[in-house]
Amino acid sequence: MKAPRFAYARPASVAEALALLDKHKDDARVLAGGQSLVPMLNFRVAAPKVLIDINRIAALSGIKVTKSQVRIAALVRHVELERSAEIAKHLPLVASAMPHIAHPAIRNRGTFGGSCALADPAAELPACAIALGATFVVAGKKGERRIAAEDFFKGLYATALKTGELLVAAEFPLPKAGYASAFGELARRHGDYAMVGAAVHGSTQGGRFSDMRVVFFGVGDRPQRAASFERALEGQPASAKAIDGALAKIDLEARADLHASAATKLHLAKVLAGRVLKQLNGVA
Repeated sequence: MKAPRFAYARPASVAEALALLDKHKDDARVLAGGQSLVPMLNFRVAAPKVLIDINRIAALSGIKVTKSQVRIAALVRHVELERSAEIAKHLPLVASAMPHIAHPAIRNRGTFGGSCALADPAAELPACAIALGATFVVAGKKGERRIAAEDFFKGLYATALKTGELLVAAEFPLPKAGYASAFGELARRHGDYAMVGAAVHGSTQGGRFSDMRVVFFGVGDRPQRAASFERALEGQPASAKAIDGALAKIDLEARADLHASAATKLHLAKVLAGRVLKQLNGVA
């Protein structure tokens, strides 16, 4: 099939893009990398009257590191994150996730902001954003607002973005000393959507787990923190034995899909959590 007819606009600034979004409201869709939107158009799952192409907006590009945070702009391509020395140094969890995202051709065009704004429950970057305590920067007619990553994802392809708003960046706090990250996912073939994935970040300083953030994706309708599991790990020795003892505490809102039943997904989440946590620095 071919895409339905639509008008096309290519704003040169965030202000111009916001004016177009305010004018056309729900009749408009934003085009960034297009790796999800273009197939949706061709299959007529999406049929906007206006397509707003933001690719020429310079303010939406770039990775910036300050003394306290890493700011990833919305139009940063997956391949930029994958190859960035700054991301590898300061956000190794994100660097670990990148090779799992689809295939090179898609990573060459897909964008950080597009992936997060789409909110696919099997996507890697939303889970990483929650695990690392990121904050999303959203622009609207009344100015900017900041939304904690944990509050940004509301459900299946649903976010806290309001009509007329545009995701412009995410701000990641620099990891503290003694903190480590690990990532893993299970897929039928490398590059396929994850059946289950896990992003982990926390402290193993002093040989004990603390402030752990364990986030699963591909299990339910959005990325989920395993709060009970995190509490079971708190203060425990950073050891394989402690991890195995806490795995029974994983309690997620699993949903069946084409890949597996809800029970299977929960089982795989526990298996994967054990593997990923044992990759953390300092775990004996």
